[in-house]
Amino acid sequence: MSCPRELRENAERAFICGYGVLSAESKGRPVYEPECEIRTCFQRDIDRITHSKSFRRLKHKTQVFLQPEGDHYRTRLTHTLEVSRLARTAARALGLNEDLAEAMSLGHDLGHTPFGHAGERALNKIHPDGFKHYKQSLRVVDVLERDGRGLNLCYETRMGILNHTHGAPDDTLEATIVRFADRIAYINHDLDDTIRAGLLCPEDVPALVRERCGDRNSVRINSLIQDLIYNSGDGEIRMSPEMQEAFDCFHSFMYSDVYVNPRAKGEESKVDGIINGIYGYYVKHVELLPPELQLIADREGVDRAVCDYVSGMTDSFAMEKYSDIFIPAAWTVK
Repeated sequence: MSCPRELRENAERAFICGYGVLSAESKGRPVYEPECEIRTCFQRDIDRITHSKSFRRLKHKTQVFLQPEGDHYRTRLTHTLEVSRLARTAARALGLNEDLAEAMSLGHDLGHTPFGHAGERALNKIHPDGFKHYKQSLRVVDVLERDGRGLNLCYETRMGILNHTHGAPDDTLEATIVRFADRIAYINHDLDDTIRAGLLCPEDVPALVRERCGDRNSVRINSLIQDLIYNSGDGEIRMSPEMQEAFDCFHSFMYSDVYVNPRAKGEESKVDGIINGIYGYYVKHVELLPPELQLIADREGVDRAVCDYVSGMTDSFAMEKYSDIFIPAAWTVK
């Protein structure tokens, strides 16, 4: 009698199109493991990511606004969940592997720094080899999780995580879906947060975007995802030329009016000081790093270990460490 995993793998052959990735045909894991009787390999990847420490830390990492006042601003975790939902919707509609798309989505930002892209830019300037969050995300799942053992994810999941920003010539269609979903999610929810913060008005959005995508967050997302689904096919994921033009306009507007907006990003000038201070301190005091990172320092060098430590911090933990290191503690005379 077939086990639940085998039944699911057989079912995939019926509902996943010829361009999708079948679980049973995965290229496998870096280290061989016997298959689970219940879950497919990509379902196991989803579970490993969602149970990881780095995934839980995303809830305390900045998306756009540093230390926003209010409960409804996005964090790196809520962004990740939004990407996952969009990617699964598109993957299902196009006959692709939903589980693979979900695994890639859930893992794509695990390597993000504290303080959003400001933290990424700061680490990129300090670390001798530079820093890119998508490379760090792969390092998190390959090397850093589970006390240095890594999550041992499938090849397809790992490559989707690594290439989620710029893509690669041998991308699976599921990886391409995740890349679109990531961009659709962040420009829409970042605009929503910016309007909520009073930094922009709905009327500030370019007319082309409002006319072709809509004037509300849910309408814009629905328009973009529907257009992507209805215009993809024959092994290619694409938008219509008209929607791609509006999407590119939307993307450019967000960079010019939000991501470099001095009111929205006014606090980011302080990020360099925090990241530089913490990084420099631990380079000089390697013995204070957690034991697993001291092993990395011995094996790969001090800068690599300190970069891993700092990039894994949440916003609040980074500020706490900075305060512990550089702010004099209060004292009383007894």
